[in-house]
Amino acid sequence: MSQPGVMDTTVKERAGLALNDDFLRKAVKFTTERLRNGKKSASEEHGNWDEWRERGRQIRLHTIAYLDYYLNEFVNNARANGVHIHFADTSVEAAAIALDIAAHKQASTVVKSKSMVSEEVHLNHVLESAGIEAIETDLGEYIIQLAGEAPSHIVIPAIHKNRYQIAELLTKEAGEILEPDTTVLAGFVRKKLREKFLEADIGMTGCNFAIAETGSMVLFENEGNARMVSTVPKTQITLMGMERIIPSWTDLEVMATLLPRSATGQKLTMYMSGITGPRRTADADGPDEMHIIIVDNGRSLQLGDPEFQELLNCIRCGACLNACPVYRHIGGHAYGGTYSGPIGAVLTPALNGNIDEWNDIAGASSLCGACYEACPVKIPLHDMLVYLRRRKVEDGHGNKMESMGMKGFAAVVSNSKRFSAAIRLGQIGQKAVVRNNGITLKLGPLKGWNKYRVAPSLAKKSFRQQWNKLDQELNQEQPAMDPSVRSRMEQIIREREEGEGTKHGY
Repeated sequence: MSQPGVMDTTVKERAGLALNDDFLRKAVKFTTERLRNGKKSASEEHGNWDEWRERGRQIRLHTIAYLDYYLNEFVNNARANGVHIHFADTSVEAAAIALDIAAHKQASTVVKSKSMVSEEVHLNHVLESAGIEAIETDLGEYIIQLAGEAPSHIVIPAIHKNRYQIAELLTKEAGEILEPDTTVLAGFVRKKLREKFLEADIGMTGCNFAIAETGSMVLFENEGNARMVSTVPKTQITLMGMERIIPSWTDLEVMATLLPRSATGQKLTMYMSGITGPRRTADADGPDEMHIIIVDNGRSLQLGDPEFQELLNCIRCGACLNACPVYRHIGGHAYGGTYSGPIGAVLTPALNGNIDEWNDIAGASSLCGACYEACPVKIPLHDMLVYLRRRKVEDGHGNKMESMGMKGFAAVVSNSKRFSAAIRLGQIGQKAVVRNNGITLKLGPLKGWNKYRVAPSLAKKSFRQQWNKLDQELNQEQPAMDPSVRSRMEQIIREREEGEGTKHGY
């Protein structure tokens, strides 16, 4: 689940490196803004987007609540279609099953379409260690494979690179200088991969959705590479997270509306392939043998958990990454795991089942709720991040200084006199460190904050102080009310509260 060597550093250290990389920040900002704007336009054009979000949420809630039933239905139907079904409890088991199939076929080359589950189980490394060439055929995945990096985004793996960096990578691969022109670069990759498609012994895919009623699996893509991977090689292996099930093709209509609009702002992906078993006798193409590896790897730990079961509703659109102010500044690698952004900050520790190992990642969020607003199936990721932080403290991994500070803060704000006194003391004490209406001091709790921004100073007069002053001034300006008039008004108010005010025309 983690990137190699990532556990030697903290999320703050990795974020610090990203924040100091102007190139990365500009590249991530440019692409996420384009994706956000595309999603906004596509959802507004749709007309009743929130209604469809709720439909999508209900489909996912229902499916996950009855996951055992729909998973069993899918498996039975897929086997009836001639598919070999394998179950993997862990990432190690999933990789071992894929390797065993490759060894049985005496495979030397595997072509892969985009699959986050294969990244999750580090399948490329396992295959290469066994002497099997694994080639990513999605353009973004191919680029980061050449760079020796993990994906930085669920949908756009090479979001952190621009065409000049890509041209440098592909020039080394081509053995000749390639101009930083997208047409030239894509043309080279297309020619290179076409040869690999024809040579490959095995095609390996992920799975966007699995249809329980027919035992079919569905792939969404924009480049056509997944269609080549799933039709040219004689053997196909699909890695599928156990939660990718939906009940019917009718439900797919909702998902096919929500996912592309949320991911890239498209009405539909360029290619949507429904695959129901291996090639039949009358089929012109397709694999002779098809295997589906259904991967648990910590997913079942969320079933029945009232705080985290909805995590399994995720359809992997990446919209929460594009909306997250933290991700947009630090990119994906700073999160340290296969999955980044808000979904990664929750999914990584949840799948690992080990908050100790990932006890800092839930802090990589402002808890602004932008991820929930962006999510097409309304997953409350901001709430889940709070739950993770609570569990971290309950497990004894909280910051003691922070805990003491919060207890002190609670003691002050829970009493109006103490709170007012603290404000007055702060207004006086800050004078030594305020410059241009801000505090730039880099000591204590302000050290991390002021490293990248300026802490705002307390107002010369708080809202409460200004309100009290205004109230006093208004009272002084108002003439004293006649006691008989006041008494009559109080009587009318009492009668209104008792439901008798209508007698007086009020």
